[in-house]
Amino acid sequence: EVHIVESGGGLVQPGGSLRLSCAASGFTYDHYNIFWARQAPGKERERVSCISSRDVGRYYQDSVKGRFTISRDNAKNTVYLQMNSLQYEDTAVYYCGAQYGRDCRGGDAMDYWGKGTLVTVSS
Repeated sequence: EVHIVESGGGLVQPGGSLRLSCAASGFTYDHYNIFWARQAPGKERERVSCISSRDVGRYYQDSVKGRFTISRDNAKNTVYLQMNSLQYEDTAVYYCGAQYGRDCRGGDAMDYWGKGTLVTVSS
């Protein structure tokens, strides 16, 4: 059975930091590109970051460049999203998705999604 579990969300003040984790099991994790996407109330879900299956490429949404860093440890079947200098507009449910492939330039469809973890930035 495939499991994707996000963790690390919570309530932080503007300028604070969080590290999200995406732990997976039940599939060959190092064959999948891993995406982080987020959805704020009343807004469409948007891709935030992606790391390719073999870490040959990383992608960041323009709004988070320089603040967020994605990394993966395939030996642990885990991808991380380090979020620094958090802003009010970063408030959203953050989802981890897995897409079979070698790079992050494929289609929009994911093979698997986690249930999400809530990040709230508030003073």
